[in-house]
Amino acid sequence: MDAARDAALLHTVSDGVATVVISHPAKRNAMTAAMWRTLPELLAGLAADPAVRVLVLTGAGPTFCAGADISSIGGDDDPQALAVAAEEALAAFPKPTLAAVRGFCVGGGSQLAAACDLRFAEEGASFGVTPAKLGIVYPASSTRRLAALVGPAWAKYLLFSAELVGAEQALRAGFLNELVPAGQLSKRVADFARTLVGRSQLTQAAAKEFADGRRDRDAYWTARAAGSGDTEEGVAAFLERREPRFTWTWTTAG
Repeated sequence: MDAARDAALLHTVSDGVATVVISHPAKRNAMTAAMWRTLPELLAGLAADPAVRVLVLTGAGPTFCAGADISSIGGDDDPQALAVAAEEALAAFPKPTLAAVRGFCVGGGSQLAAACDLRFAEEGASFGVTPAKLGIVYPASSTRRLAALVGPAWAKYLLFSAELVGAEQALRAGFLNELVPAGQLSKRVADFARTLVGRSQLTQAAAKEFADGRRDRDAYWTARAAGSGDTEEGVAAFLERREPRFTWTWTTAG
């Protein structure tokens, strides 16, 4: 019970970057039922906050997330449904999301990392998709997301075997965008997040929808671009050799 009380999702917002920290030190940041339930609501609040332009998801201390804390799941809870709801809320977050991974990223932790737009990991991190160890059918939506990320062959490798793979192998498979030397993850992620904060939110929002398979939004985003002023500002800033001051935000998307 004490361990469960110490489990929480912590968050801060600073300079356009929201940081959500999975904190459950007694269980290697395994997600409790309460944490799974809390995440969608927390994300909805951050999505609506105009001060937030980028989201970083990470774990407290040396571990990202070791999966689900099965001991916290009540008799009326469906652990898979809880995890999928949180995963889908993260995947639907309208602004750029980045997982910053140290240590173990296993089971439900891999689900959450895969639901982010980008994944940066520190050397020595380990990844695993482990339902085959428990005789669990991995959710169809989660399987499709994993296969879209790493390809069918790697998705089958991970799901069939339930083996942990190292960060170098995860990078080769396409699960990771960057592998960062030990001790440099926080700085690299902070620097990259600042880069994203300074870029066009209009471009990011449209690119995210298109890359995620929305084929019905071309006309919508063309209209948003025409009325935003961001293209004119971007061209002017380029010609004047200065940083652009983009004005379109998610709150004006309509």
